[in-house]
Amino acid sequence: MVYDAAVLIGRFQPVHNGHLALLREALAQARQAIVVLGSAFQARTPKNPFTWQERADMLRAALPEAERARLTVLPIRDYYDEPRWAEAVRQAVARVTPAQASVALVGHFKDDSSGYLRAFPGWQLIRMPRQGTIDATPIRDAYFGASADTLDAALAPMAQDLPPATRTWLQQFAHSAHYPALQEEWRMLRAYRASWAAAPYPPVFVTVDALLRCQGRVLLIRRGHAPGKGLWALPGGFVEPGDTLWQSCLRELQEETHCTLPEQRLSTALQGQRIFDHPQRSLRGRVITQAYFFDLGNEALPEVRGGDDAAHAEWIPQELLASMEDQFHDDHWHILDQFLRLAPTPEAVPQA
Repeated sequence: MVYDAAVLIGRFQPVHNGHLALLREALAQARQAIVVLGSAFQARTPKNPFTWQERADMLRAALPEAERARLTVLPIRDYYDEPRWAEAVRQAVARVTPAQASVALVGHFKDDSSGYLRAFPGWQLIRMPRQGTIDATPIRDAYFGASADTLDAALAPMAQDLPPATRTWLQQFAHSAHYPALQEEWRMLRAYRASWAAAPYPPVFVTVDALLRCQGRVLLIRRGHAPGKGLWALPGGFVEPGDTLWQSCLRELQEETHCTLPEQRLSTALQGQRIFDHPQRSLRGRVITQAYFFDLGNEALPEVRGGDDAAHAEWIPQELLASMEDQFHDDHWHILDQFLRLAPTPEAVPQA
């Protein structure tokens, strides 16, 4: 074996034979194979339906028992900030490998999304050709387009691409309460994208979000409808054609929370604003949002209640937010993190 450790990075939603071929190469090249599981702490969505713990179990179940002991799984969040993400990966790998360890990175350049492979110049890149013809996206589409009763038939054309352990796991998960909820969201997003499929170019949506803090609490809503039904989010929404970004922010804040603070008070409380434009931040398509951060200090908490798209509005203590990452819609936890620095230190990130 040439290396102390070989690193494989991916989401594995779900694990298929293309993933396994890369993992076997990592095991062949190094004493220790390290799988970095991306999108590790997000809420379940049709794109990321399985928790990092579930994906770690899928990976182990697909390996011979003798090789499982040489596999280490590191869950890493999506920071929507490549330098910060790459540093988190490097630190996580350093914690589970000897000092001065020789490290290789196993992967293949599938498309523009594979650019992360260039983020680790100190590691030897083991560049692999494409392994098989399947991607996880059509597997998920077949999976959520089926039912618990028709699942076997839906997955049959992909039988040669799925490890038996993955197929068994998917069959079992189809009987969980999560499966119909994810199907409902999958159907909604599919219809949403179909509604603008005939446009000459994919549309770019513009939204606004309001981060309002008071007495160390943050105003959040629970979404009343898909996508993200039941998840926490910042008050916000789409920009109206006749509104400025600022006007849209004030309107959405009032409509979704019935917060009646006057514009002048919010203007005084404004602490910062930032654009969030990562291409993958929303499953609805290309959505760019302008987020405004307001701090009311220690004045009395304004009365709030849910309205419009919000089923509920509530002031949540800021110290609870760090542990709520898997309960947020889209990248709203990351918006909070950018303004409030919620992410724990890398040493606090759990491992499998």
